[in-house]
Amino acid sequence: MAPKRKRSVQAGSTAVPSVEALPPPAPKRRASARAIATSSTVNPDVNSEVIDAPNATRASPDSDVNDDVIPGPIKPEVEKEPESPLSDVPDVVKPPAKKGKANKAKAEENEEAAVVQTPAKKPRGKKAVKEEPAEQEHGQTANAAPAKKVKKDPDAEPTDPEADGDEQPDEEELKEALGRPPPVNTDYMPLPWKGRLGYACLNTYLRNSNPPVFSSRTCRIQSILEHRHPLQDPSQPEHSTKNRPDKNKPADVALGQRYVEALGLANVKDMEKMLRWNHRYNIKFFRLSSEMFPFASHPEYGYKLAPFASEALAEAGRVVAELGHRVTTHPGQFTQLGSPRQSVIDNAVRDLNYHDEMLSLLKLPEQQNRDAVMILHMGGVFEGKEETLARFRKEYATLSQSVKNRIVLENDDVSWTVHDLLPVCEELNIPMVLDFHHHNIMFNSNQIREGTKDIMELFPRIKATWDRKNIRQKMHYSEPTPPAITGRQRRKHNPRVFSLPSCVQDMDLMIEAKDKEQAVFELMRNFRLPGHDTFTDVLPYMRNDDNKVAIATANKKKKGNDEPEPVLIPEEDVGMGGPEGRVYWPMGMEEWLRPKKREVKKKDPEEAKEKLKKQALELYNAREAEKAAAKKGVASPSADEESDLEATPATKKAKAAMKKKSKVDAEKAAIKLAAAEVKAATAAAKPKKEKAPATKKTKVKQEQAVPTPSSSDIDEDLELDDAEDEGAAIPAVKPAASRQTGRRAGKARVSYEEQDEE
Repeated sequence: MAPKRKRSVQAGSTAVPSVEALPPPAPKRRASARAIATSSTVNPDVNSEVIDAPNATRASPDSDVNDDVIPGPIKPEVEKEPESPLSDVPDVVKPPAKKGKANKAKAEENEEAAVVQTPAKKPRGKKAVKEEPAEQEHGQTANAAPAKKVKKDPDAEPTDPEADGDEQPDEEELKEALGRPPPVNTDYMPLPWKGRLGYACLNTYLRNSNPPVFSSRTCRIQSILEHRHPLQDPSQPEHSTKNRPDKNKPADVALGQRYVEALGLANVKDMEKMLRWNHRYNIKFFRLSSEMFPFASHPEYGYKLAPFASEALAEAGRVVAELGHRVTTHPGQFTQLGSPRQSVIDNAVRDLNYHDEMLSLLKLPEQQNRDAVMILHMGGVFEGKEETLARFRKEYATLSQSVKNRIVLENDDVSWTVHDLLPVCEELNIPMVLDFHHHNIMFNSNQIREGTKDIMELFPRIKATWDRKNIRQKMHYSEPTPPAITGRQRRKHNPRVFSLPSCVQDMDLMIEAKDKEQAVFELMRNFRLPGHDTFTDVLPYMRNDDNKVAIATANKKKKGNDEPEPVLIPEEDVGMGGPEGRVYWPMGMEEWLRPKKREVKKKDPEEAKEKLKKQALELYNAREAEKAAAKKGVASPSADEESDLEATPATKKAKAAMKKKSKVDAEKAAIKLAAAEVKAATAAAKPKKEKAPATKKTKVKQEQAVPTPSSSDIDEDLELDDAEDEGAAIPAVKPAASRQTGRRAGKARVSYEEQDEE
């Protein structure tokens, strides 16, 4: 190896600057990069793993999912046991053990069972949560075979938990529903309105803003498990394709926990924005999403909110106190304390403790903290109502005092009426929430009639359950869809409500409708309630309260110096409706909230026919011109041009071959024509001889005698040879002689004398 060259001292001293002369630049702050990484991680428009929790889109926890008001797919529903929605199964299933030939038949049976039990495939590429392997008769768990992928019909409608109401009722059910006594309603209206109107969990306008604002982000458990692995490049923010968790690196539970905590903190931050948005449009009552912290009450992946969320929730609580709003929660319909299964009760207690911790960490003032209640359903009937109530009393006594202070009971539309729950609420000192929609479907017909008039007689007793705990009373109101007739059909919530219930004027009224805040706006407009003049209609497919257009304009290269700089909207004003308050969209026009889809206009059939006729005529004329040119031996000027732009590659190839063949034929014809012209010119230039015309030589057999050729015959042969050298000339056809001359007759005779002389 050659020795290294020594660097010159002089060159080094003059060329290389000293370290002290150029100090290194200050390192960039990591906070901004971390903030960018977090914002991209929790934004569903950027990260497809962030999805909407289904309960937030419902009108109420026991209604159907409304996926029309959100731009992306929601968390899919999986088949669960009726009593326990909290024990969500992770999306990680161990691979099946290798089976021998003896177990082949058994493996096929398990595979078929897995195909049958596979839940419906999630829309837009989302993976569904796999179910637990079913237990066999002998108590052993069968090895789960890999489930086959079932193709989903793209035109199929999403599944609806209230699909029973969409089915056509049988004749008996329809007859019974039509024969029920008519409802008896009062003419009382709580006007002028002095109370607070509210909606549940999701703001449709903010959810469709840019960036989206909502407090119900969630994910799949599989995403938590994947994020336990470090990123491929930990120094860079996460990217959906370029910088994913590396499963080859060792897993760390803390990393997965940090991922799900980031979703919860983003939800809390957006909750503050939603509260300020509500305050601008005079909405001062809001139900917090139970899925604000994903899987916080899960039996395996659950976690405590303190200390990581304490500061964020306290800041949100300061906003609630500053604006004077009321916030409540509504655990799911499967959170039941009267179930005969202990596992369901354990899940329910865990869920109630989670909701209580979330509300307590808001650090609200005393009265607002008392008003922050948790609405609970009694649940199923099981063996009977008396047995279920007995179990409820037993489990309620074991709850913490903080949870007891927040629990309120609500009548439902399946089993439990107002007359069933009101005595229990009075006995255990639990406030009762009256749901008018549920009451009109499920009521004790022996004591009360359907409608709003008879139930008013129970208002004093219901209000007393609230006054005992010094909590401000609240009620729920919603309406069935107009075509509903049977009880099952009437359970479906109408997207909006068009009337007010017979409550007191200063009531806190929760509007449980699919269109969320738009249903509140509808009531404000119909009855000129306070706040009706704060909003107006949105512009279809347009937004004037975000910076999407301004940022896109700023990123473009300027064509001239006269173009003004784009004006950016302050962060606190983004998504607030602009100065005109354009936040109301008409019923059924959810698509106005999103950019307009690209439309492909269909061609007019008559116009298409005329175009085809014109193209066919042009092709025919071009083909005829080519044929005429081929006959004349001249190539068509459009031979090399493409005559049909919409032709397939095979058609183009065939046409090219035909053009090439016609070109070759034209060249051959031109050569023959040129040879004929040369021969004709040569023949015209020769002097005419006064002798008999030369006869055509005929081939004779070898044994025949050949006469000595004359000079005229030699000249004729030379002319033919010259013509053949120049090209394939067309020989001139000579007319046959009418009679044979003596010379031809001599050629026909055989002379034996010449052979003898030779």
